[in-house]
Amino acid sequence: MKRISKVMLASVSLLAFSPTALLAQTKADAASNDEQASAEEIVVTGTSRSRISLDTPLAVSQVSAGALARAGVSSQADILNTIPTIKADGGGGEVASNVFVKGLPSGGQYQFTPLMYDGITLLSSFGLNSSAYDVYARNDLGIQRLEFVRGGVSNLFGPGSVAGLINYISKTGTDKLEGTVQLEVAEGDRYRGDVALSGPLANNLYFSVAGFYRTDKGPLRTNLDTKGGQIRGNLEYRFADGSGSVKVLGQYINDQAQFYLPIPLNGTTRERLVGNDGASVESVQNNFSSSLGFRTPTGTFSSEIDEGVKTKGGFIGLTFDKDFGDSGWALNGKFKYSDYKHKFGLWSDGDGVINVPETLQSFLTNRGLGSLANASFTFVGGGAVPANYLLFANRITDRIRPATDFTGELNLTKKLATGGIDHAITLGGFHGRASAGDYNVTTTFLAEFNNTPRLVNLTVTNPLTNVQTVVSANGLLNAGAGYVNNRHKAERLAGYLADQMKIGDRFNFDIGARIERINGDVSRERTSTVVTDASTPNLSTALRDVIWGNGGFLTGKVETTEWALAAGALYKLTDRISVYANASRGFFFPELRSAGFRPLPAGTAANASLAPGMQSYTAEIIKQGEAGIKISQPGISATASFLYTRLDNRRQVLFVNDGAGGFTERVNLVGTESYGVEATLDLKLTNALRFSGNLTVQQAKYIAFDTTPANIGKKVERQPQVLYNAGLYYDDGRFDASIFTNYTGDNFTASANTIELKGWNVANLDLGYKVPLGESSVRLSLNVYNLFDTAAVTEGSPRQDNNQTANGAFFVGRPVLPRRITGRLTYSF
Repeated sequence: MKRISKVMLASVSLLAFSPTALLAQTKADAASNDEQASAEEIVVTGTSRSRISLDTPLAVSQVSAGALARAGVSSQADILNTIPTIKADGGGGEVASNVFVKGLPSGGQYQFTPLMYDGITLLSSFGLNSSAYDVYARNDLGIQRLEFVRGGVSNLFGPGSVAGLINYISKTGTDKLEGTVQLEVAEGDRYRGDVALSGPLANNLYFSVAGFYRTDKGPLRTNLDTKGGQIRGNLEYRFADGSGSVKVLGQYINDQAQFYLPIPLNGTTRERLVGNDGASVESVQNNFSSSLGFRTPTGTFSSEIDEGVKTKGGFIGLTFDKDFGDSGWALNGKFKYSDYKHKFGLWSDGDGVINVPETLQSFLTNRGLGSLANASFTFVGGGAVPANYLLFANRITDRIRPATDFTGELNLTKKLATGGIDHAITLGGFHGRASAGDYNVTTTFLAEFNNTPRLVNLTVTNPLTNVQTVVSANGLLNAGAGYVNNRHKAERLAGYLADQMKIGDRFNFDIGARIERINGDVSRERTSTVVTDASTPNLSTALRDVIWGNGGFLTGKVETTEWALAAGALYKLTDRISVYANASRGFFFPELRSAGFRPLPAGTAANASLAPGMQSYTAEIIKQGEAGIKISQPGISATASFLYTRLDNRRQVLFVNDGAGGFTERVNLVGTESYGVEATLDLKLTNALRFSGNLTVQQAKYIAFDTTPANIGKKVERQPQVLYNAGLYYDDGRFDASIFTNYTGDNFTASANTIELKGWNVANLDLGYKVPLGESSVRLSLNVYNLFDTAAVTEGSPRQDNNQTANGAFFVGRPVLPRRITGRLTYSF
């Protein structure tokens, strides 16, 4: 409770918009302003009834376009961190945010929360590989707002997730031609140009388009650049009689972004270490792609790690909604096809054996290579490595992950009255068919411990026989340390039915159900260790032999069916105060990459192709409850609620070291339970100044853990007990200023609860000055991310998991990204 007493409460007032219905979007958009959604705005909760937030028995958060611009300077995670119950790690850079929600156990990414644009999920099935949803799309000036819907019948529709739906709503055209052009410059040689344009094309035909291009050396200098861009847009025809619309949506992306992994830190203070050159080590990455190639059974493999997280491709979609006169019937739907060529260049946080910096002699000793007197350490490119230098053996993984996806959703709605009850009924269905590759090659290298380090060669001589062994050649320590070639396909078929009822003037009741089936196809290539370089003399075994695919495949199919049920009720105590409660029983389908094969028959050849059958594949069951109060008074709006979540039969997938320098995707079967309270506050201090923020306090623990029963009762890793956001926002129409902070409380790095990371604040400052130019304007702004240059650690070493130890000379962890100053020039017309 001492922590709670230190927390400032605040929040953004809430607006609900279901990603499964567009019936009131235009009206809601017109009502909203750039900074704050009024509690009286129109909302849509997934059926045909539009309601204000005070009448909605669920929790919904909105982030406006202005707030997105302030918060989303560094990554998607910085935006999501402003939402109650979400903890997001953005230390990796712009993409692949690790998102944790409601105390649920997760290895990261978006395992419980689909990421959608305009109600269309970027990928219909998560877990075909381990890439996060946000590698497929970037935010731009074409975003109107972000909605996070949690609980209630809304979460049963479309792709479905009772844990929450993250949905970005795009701007659409109006009768007035409008546009924004923005130029951005930031420290670290970041340059970005954005444009957004919308307006009419013909009678009842409207367009909206947005795009950007940027180059960035990065907040951490690595010789690995971020560069590329995206274009998105929509073309909408609105029926002249006001009965609906048809919209075509599209996106094309060609972008690469660098991704930062944990680095060795001081084991006691967990501060950054000083490298061999006397400078603080911010990153151990460099452009090594031209040096770390090697022979394979099928040719020569050349790393493309310099391209980082690269995505090229896009989607095309169609949405529509149509009211059928006064009958009360309406129809709406969404369809999308996407095709992405995606690669994820993953830098690891150690070699999987030692994982921390080593002196030259300790490197030799740890690997049984004798004494320094019989070893030759040289830099690739020339020069001897000084005897007092530290080395760091590390790994890279080239991950090629193409993905295609088709999603379709169709909803039939009906409004009718029975006695004193007004009904809004939705009957709908969802179909998703996704396919993704997962081709990984892991390489181990040896380098000095520095920023932008140099690779190191090593040759050792046996003092008895004078025989030399090449341990590291061109920095390469282990050629082909790991190989994966998987293909996963998932087809989801769902149907749902809900009724949203208004009973009298003060009572609302929602109830809905969903039933869904998944069919999955699994294909995984088998591997063998092959001698690929028998001609080069004196190579170590790790350089001579390569783990590689042998052409044999294990294949199998999984399928299961599950159901979900949700209900919510709200009662208006007064016209400005409501109490509500909702409960749900839902499910998650286990990630296909976690599905296991049955043991192979004795004597099966190493390269045999067969279908041995699959191990058990059953859904993960989640049960939730929430009860709270909503208040909307002149100058103040607030909410408070109590949350309960229980998840059973969770297949927790962790990407961890295998102990021999490679990786394995370890699966734990766990159960968790969490309790929490959530509060939000928005307070108008003056006509131009407001205070806003939110607070989450939660307790999450394991109630089942098959591989390690001793973890039962321990806290769920990477889930803090306290989260809050608080900020002051000033805007007088000409000058605007805001200072806001996000606090992440203490949390454990792994399920054993042996290592705790201390909580941290990241503060941000945004200043702007607007110059009117007739009906247009120019805004000059300055944004400072991580204002006080907080250097806290956001995570330990996920690859080491429970094997990571505390209190040693080193600690591997990922620090918060450093302070970065960004300037913007924005012209709006």
